[in-house]
Amino acid sequence: MKNLETQIGIIGAGPSGLTLALMLEKQGIKSIIIENRSRDYVENRVRAGLLEHNTVEVFDSLGVADRLHKEGLVHHGCYINFNGVSQHIDFEKHTKRQVTIYAQQEVVKDLIQSCEERGIPVLFEADATEIAGVETDKPIIHFTHDGEKKSISCDFVGGCDGFHGIARKTLPKDSYKEYKIEYPFSWLGILAHAAPTYDELIYAYHNDKRLGIALNRGEIFEKSITPMRSFMIDNMQFGRLFLAGDSAHIVPPTGAKGLNQAIADINNLAKGLIAFYQSGNEEGLTNYTQKCLARVWRSQDFSNFMTYLCHKQSEEGTFESKLQKSKFDYLRMSEAYQKTIAENYVGLPFDAFVN
Repeated sequence: MKNLETQIGIIGAGPSGLTLALMLEKQGIKSIIIENRSRDYVENRVRAGLLEHNTVEVFDSLGVADRLHKEGLVHHGCYINFNGVSQHIDFEKHTKRQVTIYAQQEVVKDLIQSCEERGIPVLFEADATEIAGVETDKPIIHFTHDGEKKSISCDFVGGCDGFHGIARKTLPKDSYKEYKIEYPFSWLGILAHAAPTYDELIYAYHNDKRLGIALNRGEIFEKSITPMRSFMIDNMQFGRLFLAGDSAHIVPPTGAKGLNQAIADINNLAKGLIAFYQSGNEEGLTNYTQKCLARVWRSQDFSNFMTYLCHKQSEEGTFESKLQKSKFDYLRMSEAYQKTIAENYVGLPFDAFVN
């Protein structure tokens, strides 16, 4: 069995794992990434890509945002339509920030290319089978690659391997509590060769129309169904194993928080690891879960709010439908309410959450 050694073993070559490796490399900390899928798969796995202001700043700091700024679409607001009545949420007015539309698969391509250029090993089609010794100072990731059994001996493990990955399964069952909601909604996603209907995103609810607005037409090249759910655990670490992104929490896509929350997790984890290696300070690692969860709960709350605001919960005339309309009516009349939505949508600053 071939054994590799590094400082940080990272499982998962999605945005969170790749970003962690690049943030650490910038400070001279070495890592190895393993990913169970092929490079072609992860670079072409279609995912929505709404990037918060914070996320773009992270990519800027890593020098991986050139194509993002060239090809991405900057949105200075969004629209919320309710039964044909439209309300614009002005991000610039309320927050002086904006969001950028840039597909997640393009983010992944940029990050992988940067890892290659900086000599960060990324092993594709490498399937993690066990994370051993997380309560010691030398955990070991066991995996198979090229038909061989291999291992990575490291100081810390970054579990960035998604909801179905091995990282969360490695946590003792009694070390965390699960919270989850299965929403009675799903999204039909349609990708088409068509010009955008508007220059900003539209959230549209209508009590008897499928869309409520007319869309530009074009050839459909992909369709998918996205079930809506919220999931999280209240402990994102055990020993020297740290979870980030979908391995620890899932949000419905309504609030566009999935990728952005993952990057916020990584920002906390990278800071903790850098402090450990530079000064021996373990506070950032010890308090990692606490720092992450404050923001995760905010993301869950906002995503839950947007999900119930924009989907039919019950028949017209019921108590729930009246409350839903009341929220939209208040949204139209209250700039304070609009500002609250704008703040959450563009992403509160990383340092807004102090525990």
